Amino acid sequence: MLQNKIASGEFALLAEFDPPKGIDTSSMLHSASRIKGQVDAIVVSEMNNSVMRLSSLGGSLLLQQKGFEVVMQVCCRDRNRLALQGDLLAAGSLGITNLMLVQGDPPDYGDHPETRAVDDLDLAGLQDVVVKMRNGRDLAGAELLGSPSFFVGQPLDIGTDPHNMDWIKQDMEKRLNQGAQYFVTRPVFDPALLDALQEAIGPLTPYVVPSVLLLKSLGMARYIDMNIDSLFMPPDLITRIKKSPDKANEGIKIAAETVHAIRERGFGGAMLSTMGWERRLPEIVNRIK
Repeated sequence: MLQNKIASGEFALLAEFDPPKGIDTSSMLHSASRIKGQVDAIVVSEMNNSVMRLSSLGGSLLLQQKGFEVVMQVCCRDRNRLALQGDLLAAGSLGITNLMLVQGDPPDYGDHPETRAVDDLDLAGLQDVVVKMRNGRDLAGAELLGSPSFFVGQPLDIGTDPHNMDWIKQDMEKRLNQGAQYFVTRPVFDPALLDALQEAIGPLTPYVVPSVLLLKSLGMARYIDMNIDSLFMPPDLITRIKKSPDKANEGIKIAAETVHAIRERGFGGAMLSTMGWERRLPEIVNRIK
């Protein structure tokens, strides 16, 4: 189980899946079947980048029925506190116990820019809901008929400056005390950032799972470098992809090398994110092993 691995300090390999935009789940299930037994859990996203898709609850249940351990993403953006609590109870009653709580990207990022964000609860408020449910109560204090046992992760923003991480350990300690049990970072491409993070958080390193984003092309690497301030793209990676005759394969090599760098530094695991290229996950996993 994912919870046991992180609690015992074993390295956990996760893979993030976006559910389909529609009811045909065959591609998702086929891609998952090709890595069955090779990853510890599949993280099912909840409308990443505010793009409308099949819900994380639905995708998680479908994958769980096929024998996968799943992590259901729960997003503050789209539902009020009644709906969030109802979905959490539904997940718990169906045996979905791993959660990843997220605030959610602004709606104008996605394909329905006219959407109104709900954000009835922030991340701390949603974490409070989970803690109360573990203790057999809802957010209003009413007793539940049976309480779920959730293992809960939260996102961890580590920034891009390896010299400005003094605040991260205190932030993690605060959220661990509030009920979080592990953290997933944004994609990391620079080993120096991993070194700085490890030094900053010390004994909390096993509770952190850095994300590893597959670079599909030179254009993708350049776009991240020029347009996404929250991620640092090392210039040597761009040069490396540019020089490679097979740029997609070079991205796969970089992803596998990044996982090795994460594992060597004692982090709790790594999460592979392919942004629609789940079919390439077996190639990354084979290189890791």
